[in-house]
Amino acid sequence: MLGELNEIQIRNILLSHTVGRIGCINGNKPYIVPVTYIYEENYIYSQTNEGLKLDMMRQHKEVCFQVDMIIDMANWQSVMIEGEFEELRGQPAIAARDNLYNRIFPLLTSATIHPHEHEVTGEPDNSNRVKPVMYRIKIKKMTGRFEKQ
Repeated sequence: MLGELNEIQIRNILLSHTVGRIGCINGNKPYIVPVTYIYEENYIYSQTNEGLKLDMMRQHKEVCFQVDMIIDMANWQSVMIEGEFEELRGQPAIAARDNLYNRIFPLLTSATIHPHEHEVTGEPDNSNRVKPVMYRIKIKKMTGRFEKQ
């Protein structure tokens, strides 16, 4: 059976996942990349480094965002969001980063778990997990589909 997800189902998927894909475009070049995120009210929050994705979103603020929950090819749910990129600075960026880290960091494996792989001496360096640019996607439209056998 194919169907559409209702708003509660869509929000439950967004709240229960931490990895989605953001799609952006510059001219005629599309770009899709996975990102860690949190969902709060009418926004998707994430962080990034300077680079192609950020350049594209700064130039063309309309983006899309997708999250999937796939059990198998006949049992899945997918949420698609249309929204607008907003770069955060100052206190809004600090608050968003705190919320993101409180939700995402407990799920990450620390460098101390496998010290032989990371050559850890003293305190582990988790600085690669901190990216300098915080942003959010203001949700304009959310849709969801599912298949269940």
